[in-house]
Amino acid sequence: MQTADSNAIQNILIVGGGTAGWMAAAALSNALAGSCKITLVESEAIGTVGVGEATIPPLKVFNQSLGIDENTFVKETNATFKLGIEFSNWGKQGEAYFHPFGQYGADFDVVPMHHYWLQQRAKGDTSDIGDHSMAWVAAKNGKFAPPIADRRRVQSTYDYAYHFDATAYAAFLRRYAEKRGVIRVEGRIADIIRHPQIGYISSVKFEDGRTLEADLFIDCSGFRGLLIEQTFETGYDDWSEWLPCNSAVTAACERTGDPIPYTRSIAREAGWQWRIPLQHRTGNGYVYCTDFLTDGKAEQTLMSNLDAPATTDPRVLRFTTGKRRKFWNGNVIALGLAAGFMEPLESTSIHLIQSGITRLLALFPDKTCDQLAQDEYNRITTREYERIRDFLILHYKATQRDDTELWRYVANMPIPDTLRYRIDQFAGHGRIVADGQELFQNPSWLAVYLGQNIMPKHYAPMADARAKQVDPAQKLAGLRRVITETVETMPSHQAYIDRYCSATG
Repeated sequence: MQTADSNAIQNILIVGGGTAGWMAAAALSNALAGSCKITLVESEAIGTVGVGEATIPPLKVFNQSLGIDENTFVKETNATFKLGIEFSNWGKQGEAYFHPFGQYGADFDVVPMHHYWLQQRAKGDTSDIGDHSMAWVAAKNGKFAPPIADRRRVQSTYDYAYHFDATAYAAFLRRYAEKRGVIRVEGRIADIIRHPQIGYISSVKFEDGRTLEADLFIDCSGFRGLLIEQTFETGYDDWSEWLPCNSAVTAACERTGDPIPYTRSIAREAGWQWRIPLQHRTGNGYVYCTDFLTDGKAEQTLMSNLDAPATTDPRVLRFTTGKRRKFWNGNVIALGLAAGFMEPLESTSIHLIQSGITRLLALFPDKTCDQLAQDEYNRITTREYERIRDFLILHYKATQRDDTELWRYVANMPIPDTLRYRIDQFAGHGRIVADGQELFQNPSWLAVYLGQNIMPKHYAPMADARAKQVDPAQKLAGLRRVITETVETMPSHQAYIDRYCSATG
């Protein structure tokens, strides 16, 4: 008869470092608290991609779960705060809108607030939907302070994330993980040894002949997917028909003035450019499709649109947007770029690492890695990727641009039925429909719909039925006034950093 723990995982091997590897090492060492051995293998000769510098609000939960002090984290990673993303030239040339973190205003009735805004707009009100967002009014005025918990106050209606140095974050988590017993091994893997009967991976062999055995393997080896793809041949779902950008050229430049508390995404000829302000520098990149633009032209476009002198040489990255057909296969779980890649338009890469880790902890197996756990992990992760995919496609499909080949292609491309249904619901009646709990919730979809000129033909009839009881014009004007007055009392973004979390002291 087996003892209760005879099948317990004794050894975990994480293959690859970078953000994904060290996030996994930190979370596993914290959760398992020494109950099994955790080893991370990485090679300085291979290096990491290390360009993901913008995040979304759930990262705060990840750091908090590890007991990481926010101000310490911000200092150690040269981070700044992020209230959302400004999109320029996406719907039309010369237009811009903001995707805020948090909600618009506050729902003051059973009818969602945006229907009252649509109602007043039909009557001639010219206020922008962004005027009702604490995140946007604070961001455009360069203000920042953390939201408060009191839901009766407008200061509770927004959220925030971070811009940070991804390499510094990996180093920060490495120190955290090693203090909790994680062993780092330097070396390049030359061979993968599989169990002759069950096919699971039993060990890895290094170029110098060393071997490491483990019960569970975490593949953080980047795009190549050394374990999940090169060993298990799991397969890959290619989504480039909907998300055609397949390259990015990146470069950092000097800091120029006080950092703004938001990311900028600027649509260009064959893709879009990001601008991410850190405490010590600004991160920049041009995401583009090689079907419509050469590498040389992309590099020239990026370098000529920097705000300050470059501090690094431009670097080109290749990718194919999509996902593995299985994220957990046998005794291998893929995280980060090994699991798939969603282009960085809405800063989801680090979140997908985080959610994969959270899911692994919830379904943590024994040595058998039972098939039901694998199936559930893959089912939930697939749905998450598909929902994010549709949200990203919306940015491209909902454009009126026809000035270049890329924009003509995406404006006319067929889209998944799941996205077409959502667009039709909003375009017809202003309904924001969802498929259960989603990463991007109603305010995010609303921001892109309206920001890219999908204006509903009708608003909810209930808005007219309730108008006398609610007085929407007065309520909306009151929201705008309170938001403006509140933002005026907030410290500047730079002043907040200087007081609590300056990397320079």
